[in-house]
Amino acid sequence: MSLAAIILLVVSLVFAWSMGAHYTGAVMGMPFSSHAIRMGPALGLMSILTVIGATFASSGVQTTVGLKIVDAHTVTILAATVMVLSAAILTSIYTYYKIPSSTIQIFVFSIVGTGLAAHLVIHWDTILHLAVLWVLAPIVAVILGFVFTHLFDLIVPPTEAAEETRLVAGVVTTPTLVKAVSGTARVLPVCLVVVGCAASFTLGANDVSNAVGVFGMVNLTSTTIADFLGGLAMAIGALTWGQGILKKVAFDVVRTDLSMASAAQAVQAIVVLLAVSQGLFTSMNQALIGAMTGTGLARGNDTIRWSVVRGIVTGWVVGPFSGITTGFVIYSILQALGAH
Repeated sequence: MSLAAIILLVVSLVFAWSMGAHYTGAVMGMPFSSHAIRMGPALGLMSILTVIGATFASSGVQTTVGLKIVDAHTVTILAATVMVLSAAILTSIYTYYKIPSSTIQIFVFSIVGTGLAAHLVIHWDTILHLAVLWVLAPIVAVILGFVFTHLFDLIVPPTEAAEETRLVAGVVTTPTLVKAVSGTARVLPVCLVVVGCAASFTLGANDVSNAVGVFGMVNLTSTTIADFLGGLAMAIGALTWGQGILKKVAFDVVRTDLSMASAAQAVQAIVVLLAVSQGLFTSMNQALIGAMTGTGLARGNDTIRWSVVRGIVTGWVVGPFSGITTGFVIYSILQALGAH
């Protein structure tokens, strides 16, 4: 393996590590916020299931990233490295400042920026399809979050869900409260952890190709090996640097009870899995924040911290522009310095 290929491998795994840290809130934020699971077990389960999802369920997305965004025959190892490096830098910055962004959008537009600088053949039809999906996904998540919350309320009344949330959190554990909560409500914490596990599996399937999809562009290694290595790096990222953004998503966006949290996490998994099943990929964070907003609307505006939501949406808007700019600038600088 050449030195250039080794550098690409290292940069890609660093990006995967950064993504693993960045998405802890997106997959385990709801179980953690509702005290259905502690931080250590949450990150441990997320890590295991992310590796499994990445290894066994990401081939469709891998094909999209590797072959359908730019013409793979025109991509050099230098260009592939700049694509991943740009996205890795930006994702790390957003993670450091605890801003839930869309690494998918950052990465795709880092590819575009690099492609423009390197005069690569860009498949604009794929970009258009992805852009439409990215606009629709959070809107659909808001609607489904609203609907699912009301459906959960038919099964577990909001008062019982709130009491069960307090009970799980250990806020009040009097015999009267314990007696007041029905058996159905007591199942909610378990259901929420299960849904969080499904979201962790979905994360691996949906996002690992951001980091290792470029391997297919330059024929660096097989798809299965690339997906496993990327998933493993994401797992390590979650365990080593994921606590901050997990707390941000869990506690700073919407005040939730167990029914709301279950609805939001379920909607996120459904929206993203539907995209993955079509060989496409969308933002885990956008799907979850959209679903959380929908659950908050179902309960009333006072449950939503709109200032936080506006800040997150601003990050979503800035992300693609930062990606295309960073990719273009880094490649142009390296080319001017004689890199090849």
